[in-house]
Amino acid sequence: MSFNSDASSPSTSSPAASATTRDWIFPSYSSVHSPHNIRRTPRRKRFSSYHPQPPQFNSGTASLAVGDDSNSVRNSVSRLRPWRFEFGNNEKSTSLLTDGFDGGAGAATKSNDAVSSEKFEVKEDKTTASEKTFSGFLRGKLRVRWQLASTISILITVLSSLVHKNFSLHKEVTELQDQISKFNEILKLCNLLDSTDVYNSSLQDVFVDNLPSKSLKTAALAFSIMFLSLPFIFFKYVDYVSNSRRLLDNNTEEVSLNKQLAYSVDAFLSATPYAKPLALLIATLLLICLGGLALFGVTDDGLADSLWLSWTYVADSGNHANSEGIGPRLVSVSISFGGMLIFAMMLGLVSDAISEKFDSLRKGRSEVVERNHTLILGWSDKLGSLLNQLAIANESLDGGIVVVMAERDKEEMELDIAKMEFDFRGTSVICRSGSPLILADLKKVSVSKARAVIVLAEDGNADQSDARALRTVLSLTGVKEGLQGHIVVELSDLDNEVLVKLVGGDLVETVVAHDVIGRLMIQCARQPGLAQIWEDILGFENCEFYIKRWPRLDGMQFEDVLISFPEAIPCGVKVASRGGKIILNPEDSYVLQEGDEVLVIAEDDDTYAPSDLPMVKDANFTLFTRPARKPQKFLLCGWRRDIDDMIVVLDASLAPGSELWMFNEVPEKERDKKLIDGGLEIDRLSNIILVNREGNAVIRRNLESLPLESFDSILILADESVEDSAIQADSRSLATLLLIRDIQAKRLPYREAMASQVHRGSFSQGSWIGEMQQASDKSVIISEILDPRTKNLLSMSKISDYVLSNELVSMALAMVAEDRQINDVLEELFAEEGNELHIRGADLYFEEGEELSFYEILLRARQRTEIMIGYRLAGTEKAVINPPSKNERRRWSLKDVFVVIAEKD
Repeated sequence: MSFNSDASSPSTSSPAASATTRDWIFPSYSSVHSPHNIRRTPRRKRFSSYHPQPPQFNSGTASLAVGDDSNSVRNSVSRLRPWRFEFGNNEKSTSLLTDGFDGGAGAATKSNDAVSSEKFEVKEDKTTASEKTFSGFLRGKLRVRWQLASTISILITVLSSLVHKNFSLHKEVTELQDQISKFNEILKLCNLLDSTDVYNSSLQDVFVDNLPSKSLKTAALAFSIMFLSLPFIFFKYVDYVSNSRRLLDNNTEEVSLNKQLAYSVDAFLSATPYAKPLALLIATLLLICLGGLALFGVTDDGLADSLWLSWTYVADSGNHANSEGIGPRLVSVSISFGGMLIFAMMLGLVSDAISEKFDSLRKGRSEVVERNHTLILGWSDKLGSLLNQLAIANESLDGGIVVVMAERDKEEMELDIAKMEFDFRGTSVICRSGSPLILADLKKVSVSKARAVIVLAEDGNADQSDARALRTVLSLTGVKEGLQGHIVVELSDLDNEVLVKLVGGDLVETVVAHDVIGRLMIQCARQPGLAQIWEDILGFENCEFYIKRWPRLDGMQFEDVLISFPEAIPCGVKVASRGGKIILNPEDSYVLQEGDEVLVIAEDDDTYAPSDLPMVKDANFTLFTRPARKPQKFLLCGWRRDIDDMIVVLDASLAPGSELWMFNEVPEKERDKKLIDGGLEIDRLSNIILVNREGNAVIRRNLESLPLESFDSILILADESVEDSAIQADSRSLATLLLIRDIQAKRLPYREAMASQVHRGSFSQGSWIGEMQQASDKSVIISEILDPRTKNLLSMSKISDYVLSNELVSMALAMVAEDRQINDVLEELFAEEGNELHIRGADLYFEEGEELSFYEILLRARQRTEIMIGYRLAGTEKAVINPPSKNERRRWSLKDVFVVIAEKD
């Protein structure tokens, strides 16, 4: 509805509009300055809950709006002006009102009324929202106060009832005592009270005199009730303060008081080791004390008796059944209820403590209390073979202790070890979860008391594995208590060996897995059958190296020492005068000095001892010279990170003019760069010629492009691209082996195949395995095998003189762990220079038909500066190392072969 300045009554646009009720009327500029009177509406106070009803305008009461005096108009304008000028666009609104007045048009007046009405409604909405927020805050305050008042009223009611009951009981006791006194007086008058009754009456009077005063009991009861109500009042107050802060300042980011208190309690319980038992103890003592005070206030018992009764209620909730009276029963029930809660909390704490202890034992967090044990740090696929070798080595000691710590779950480790199919022979394996980089975990496995610590290389990237091994060595050297034993570290790259030895010092012995396997593969490729001999020497199942001092041998020449051990074969001497250096294959004229130790090959360290010199017949023998080495043709299938080291070893081992073919997927242009980056100087290779071929070793078409039938030896390497996965690498090596043998068998001339037919196991000569066995007689194939399960496949087929990489590395680690001095022996046997294992033909030592003992052949080998350690008879597959009955004569065959330690050819 709008007002026209020219009209004496409000105009309506429609009957419906005239009947509409309006809470507020925002008059136009013309209506405000009209000479007609408008009824003044009382001004509403800001932030007040009082809302006066505005006048209702309709068509029937229009005269009411114009029948008031001019003062009402001015008051109405003054009331509306503050609302109008709170808008930010007041200048614009004023101009609009002025334009409407000057024009005198009814449309402009109506537009001004609409704009003013919309602004007034927006302001009214803001005011209403503010009033609702404030009213909600007031209602929250009233609600909190009402709850607090209700709680206090309930407590006061309970307290007053207990006090009233206490007073009534005390009054009854007083009345009864008065009656007893009167009866005693009557009995005295009647001379019926004897001396005993008089004595009891006096005791009763003393007891009555010692009854606690009524005020003391009331104070005790009031104190217990007030103390119990304090937590409720405190929590209500904290909640009230938090809500007040949140309502007053919604934009603040300050943490509420209840959250701060909750955080403080949580921090205390987390930081204090015995916080929970301490809190339980305090709660128990408070319950006993408050319950005792309450019982003291509602019963006639003394304070000590009340405290003891309170304890019985806490300890046994059924004791409150004997309570009589409302007050004692109420207090006893409350104490019993609190006792049940405390008992439940105590059961929870005890249950949590037991569960935590069992969980700690299950997860391997407990400390290992052992001494002279072998500690293995890390987990890899070599662990099974390593544990097997350690178990065999400890069998002579009726078993030993092996502790394995890795970053795996203890139950998983124990489950994986239980799946390993070998006998532990009395050795106990203890698993613990932890990191070798943390000193606390190292102390948990008694690292300072271990006789040897083995650090296994992780499966995966070689550089990352060696970096972790280096950090582990740093952690081990940082143990404050020091180390009783030595550290055996498995490395993946030979270039990192110097850094690890620099950090570990004299405590560290390193075994470079890739380097060891690479050198073994080259030795086995040049001398077929050497892999099985190395397994016999490195493993603890047969014969192995031992070093021991024998004082009775001092002053004896080494040629006499050779035949002084019936159950062992001397191989070298540890010279004390040269700082404990081990000399393999010394001269016969060397005389053992005081402090020297003898290196032998024996079955065990307690199975051999020197004896008197046997009578060995000197056999006349013409020394035969070995034929000159001939150029050979080698093939390397695959690419290893240390292939440059293998090339250097091959160049030192092969005769001049030999060829080394390299077949892999590395582009030929990048090979020279990789070899040079690895430290190889191609121009300085003197004995071999490099021939590069690019292709995939598992694709038959690529292999057929090679002259496979012309190679003397083929080495199938675990390719660098798949060496992280043992199964994948072995699958690739096995596929390459089968393809090469099949191609060789197809290219082998029929007459040569017929001439080389040899019965091998149960396979027929017409089968595909039989054809591959025939092809294996023409060339030697050495396959690098990582997974021991692949060993059975190759041993059954007999198509490859295999090398079991992980098993040989595990054997070397176990041997060095048992005696660190053996590492020097192995390093010399694997090096490019010095002594190594050789397989010699029988024609170098005797003629056909001679009958000789092993000692006699051994002495003939000494004429060639060789130490004979075993033999392999013709028609057999297994060599005999450290044979028994060395002085027993027998007839030998020229097809027999002998295993010797000699200088490299």
